[in-house]
Amino acid sequence: MSSLNSISGKKLIKALEKQSYFITRQKGSHVRLTCTLYNKTHHITIPEHSPLKIGTLHGILKEVAEHLQIAKSKLIILLEL
Repeated sequence: MSSLNSISGKKLIKALEKQSYFITRQKGSHVRLTCTLYNKTHHITIPEHSPLKIGTLHGILKEVAEHLQIAKSKLIILLEL
């Protein structure tokens, strides 16, 4: 388990793809991922920065955890970050 302070955007995108998210578009260094679950579609934009700023990372994880209806701490374990 790596430190959350050193997660890159590319690593986060690969981890989210394992949780039913898929890339729908990219503009510059920002990648948009989409997931449909519980009849709701969720879009999230991930910057391909290395490393992601900690506030940006926590905001993304919070949104994804809410959509997947799990705790953020459980999401971190699922994503193997």
